[in-house]
Amino acid sequence: MTQAEGSRRAFWEVGHEPGRQVVALGVALTLTAVSIDVLLVGRLTLFFDLCFVASCLGLAALVRRRDFYVVALLPPVLLTTVFTFVALVDRAAIADRRDSVLQAVVSGVATHGVALFVAYALCLGWLGWRLRQEGEAGIAAELERELGRRRAG
Repeated sequence: MTQAEGSRRAFWEVGHEPGRQVVALGVALTLTAVSIDVLLVGRLTLFFDLCFVASCLGLAALVRRRDFYVVALLPPVLLTTVFTFVALVDRAAIADRRDSVLQAVVSGVATHGVALFVAYALCLGWLGWRLRQEGEAGIAAELERELGRRRAG
């Protein structure tokens, strides 16, 4: 692929953000959705589910190719981590106030399981689509670029 072809590709076809930054963005977006939902309604609703699905899809579009693995594992880990935080801070947002932390996390994941499934499926599907679009030529060009940087540096 030439430089001109690379510049014509859409942003969702050529992610360029490092995995750590994408994970940090995912945590920030998810916590923002939690905050808005809890402040407006007092618990997590369909609004959170839609935000979570959209953010997971966006993260899959932003990540660079060599960090696909991080984003491929992100949706369930992100949801479980955020629900653990929410269970510690405001248990009533995801479960009964009398539930233990573990029970609240399990209840939250179970309640929002459809959103997790859709987010995970879309994330993996998007990453798979990007792998297929780039093909073997893309892998060879990327390896050549990375090896050239390491030799020069």
